[in-house]
Amino acid sequence: MMDVADLRREYCRGGLHRADLPADPLALFEKWLAQACEAKLTDPTAMVVATVDANGQPWQRTVLLKHYDAQGMVFYTNMGSRKAQQLEGNPRISLLFPWHTLDRQVHVTGRVEKMSTFEVMKYFHSRPKDSQIAAWVSKQSTRISARGVLEAKFLELKQKFANGEVPLPSFWGGFRVVIETVEFWQGGEHRLHDRFYYTRAGDGWHIERLAP
Repeated sequence: MMDVADLRREYCRGGLHRADLPADPLALFEKWLAQACEAKLTDPTAMVVATVDANGQPWQRTVLLKHYDAQGMVFYTNMGSRKAQQLEGNPRISLLFPWHTLDRQVHVTGRVEKMSTFEVMKYFHSRPKDSQIAAWVSKQSTRISARGVLEAKFLELKQKFANGEVPLPSFWGGFRVVIETVEFWQGGEHRLHDRFYYTRAGDGWHIERLAP
């Protein structure tokens, strides 16, 4: 097997200082996200979503962030999917934005709440029509015999909805992550990374520096 023990590099893109931190973590998140976009990172809104099943087994997958504001961070999914079913049983969630090219990570924890039908419908109809049709095609996380099954169903529905609006599937929805903690990680030389941890404190946030 490949020996990975000696695969390493130095992190030297600059530090993160306590004096430069805003009171609200979303202000720093917005700045870092803008810089990730400016750096032309592939899928800068991609986040690793972690959930836990009924047996206590963690699961992870990559999902795209579709909105964020003071109320939380939003993503959409098939409500019959593994992640949606796990969140139904346990609303605790963890998000990770892995901006490796910038030597940065942002880790968010919190709990989810379902988006309203109006919010889901508004976003669904903003998607490209082929993406809307694809939402109807896939019963996410279920077993299928071959890719051809998906492709045949997609062509069938594309013809069906060719001259009209694609309706919102009853099994498609979204989650808002109500943020409880945010950690900003900036790589540092000699593995002396900068980590700052925001925790909700009443109407504001408590900030701590963590050892790397």
